[in-house]
Amino acid sequence: METPVAATKSSRSILRFMAAPSDILHAGAQGVSGGRVLQWIDKAAYACAVQWSGSYCVTAYVGHIHFTRPIPSGHIVEVRSRIAMTGRTSMHIVNEVLSADPREGVFTRACDCLVIFIAKNPETGEKVEVPTFVPADAEDERTLAAAQSRIELRRAIDEEMRTQTYTDDSTAPRTIHRFLAKPTDVNWGGKVHGGSAMEWIDEAATACTMEWSGERTVAVYAGSIRFQKPISIGDLVEVDARITRTDARSMHIAVQVRSGNPRGGRHALTHAIHATFTYLAVDLDGQPLPARQFTPVTEEDKRLWDHTRVLKELRQRYTPEPLVRPADAQQHID
Repeated sequence: METPVAATKSSRSILRFMAAPSDILHAGAQGVSGGRVLQWIDKAAYACAVQWSGSYCVTAYVGHIHFTRPIPSGHIVEVRSRIAMTGRTSMHIVNEVLSADPREGVFTRACDCLVIFIAKNPETGEKVEVPTFVPADAEDERTLAAAQSRIELRRAIDEEMRTQTYTDDSTAPRTIHRFLAKPTDVNWGGKVHGGSAMEWIDEAATACTMEWSGERTVAVYAGSIRFQKPISIGDLVEVDARITRTDARSMHIAVQVRSGNPRGGRHALTHAIHATFTYLAVDLDGQPLPARQFTPVTEEDKRLWDHTRVLKELRQRYTPEPLVRPADAQQHID
């Protein structure tokens, strides 16, 4: 039986630091890359999950992130994470990323999202039960309702994504990165950080969209990031990014991450992560440019084009509650 635990048991974490020049992905970018922001979110959410569960935890899902504005190098960044709800072994964690020019001292929200972590035994890999989160006040109740309102949308997207396959029968713009997972990517359970993997995904997708568009590109949306198996240090990793659809301004990307023993070669790699991103090409002032249009040719290209449309329609059909209150979008540095 799970033991209910009061909401005061380390249900929140806050990371505060300064965005550095090394957080910028490519020359001329207006701000920190989307992948680096996702890495920050994963670190803060991981800290929140571990202190709540008292156990090693792994990222299972990251969803529905709109990057509403760039975070410049030199800004103070604050990542706030808090438990919204728990299952038997899972923790649904709401995350906000804010930044402030230190000369002005006003934090403004850049994005927010929901991350799901699973508690595991680091030695056996078996799932571990977590304490039940009990809302302590009206804000906790509101956050719980917001997390619950996303369950049906997540199920609908998962069902749609399970119907798709990705093969080499495609003429779509595509970028593939292959490398070995390094010891610097490890977490204390001996596996690759989810945040490191999300940064790999953004790097490959950015390269794909920049090569296709001939312009600088920025991530404006990330969603349906599903972690299906852990990646070990020393694994051969393949990050495969391809454009599935273009609209007037946006370029939609599906990214598959595969991994395995390098001695088996790429054909022995198995699926580890799937993600969808949306990018815009921008000019020197960061203003959106028209997207170079991709025309699907093969049956797979046409199927994935329609699949991307269906995912957009699902996100428009469901209306989950906001994870955070709009009134909290700006706050002064304490």
